Amino acid sequence: RNMSSAGPEGRKKMRECDGLIDSLVYYIQGAIADHEPNDKATENCVCILHNLSYQLEIELPESYAQSIYMQRRNISSNDKTAGCFGTRSRKVKEKQQDTPLPEEKSNPRGVESLWHSTLIRIYLSLIAKSTRNYTQEASLGALQNLTAGTGPMPFAVAQTVVQKANGLPSIRTMLHVSHPTVKKTAVSLLRNLSRNTSLQSDIAREVLPDLVLILPESVPGSDIVCETTVSICYTLYNLTQSSSHNARLLLSADGLPKIITISMNDSNMFSKASRAASVLLYALWSHTDLHSAYKK
Repeated sequence: RNMSSAGPEGRKKMRECDGLIDSLVYYIQGAIADHEPNDKATENCVCILHNLSYQLEIELPESYAQSIYMQRRNISSNDKTAGCFGTRSRKVKEKQQDTPLPEEKSNPRGVESLWHSTLIRIYLSLIAKSTRNYTQEASLGALQNLTAGTGPMPFAVAQTVVQKANGLPSIRTMLHVSHPTVKKTAVSLLRNLSRNTSLQSDIAREVLPDLVLILPESVPGSDIVCETTVSICYTLYNLTQSSSHNARLLLSADGLPKIITISMNDSNMFSKASRAASVLLYALWSHTDLHSAYKK
């Protein structure tokens, strides 16, 4: 577990180590099957996999990147890409949302397991069944890492989490735990998921009222709460930017007074939260059909 957080070279060596990832996944599957999701070894295994999924999109060998890109249908060879999967082109990014990964292997081995639906379902199972905060945080964090990029892999993982594995109810529960880091990681994961336009209506329906509920009434008082507030505002921004329906949902959940209060504090310590709330207000105001409702 310590070695897996030693940086890019350490992660690379561990991903390449024959049988290591397979063994970790095997152990966690056994623990879940035996109804023992809270043991320390399971926590260690999940924390290792969390670390090995960090920067995965950028650090994967070229052969994996090529195998994924060779089978993509919609993107012309003229579009420029950066890194293994990542791309900075907005047009490309929009197309990617309809571009699935190649057919999943039924028996993934080694590094292939890190983004496979089997492991995604394991993380969601641990989020639902484990009461150990580090295990919950590592499972959420691994999913956050896997959904962090803009290539086909993060979008495919996001669709598995939301639509194929019905993961939103488990993530929603984590928004209401008392442990601040678990809550922060759950919101960060939702922020990544909410960038995928095809999933926004599902996410809004399932968790938008909860996100409004956990927004602080006034400017947050600690760094971690401030970071969580920023992520909530940008998640709500993603969900409401192009959807008048979702903006109305936010309004009916009494989110507007909280967002206005946060946006009006411009002290240096909380300027990020204030800025994020202001960006969200700007998006909400762009829905002209809601202006009379806002004024009321």
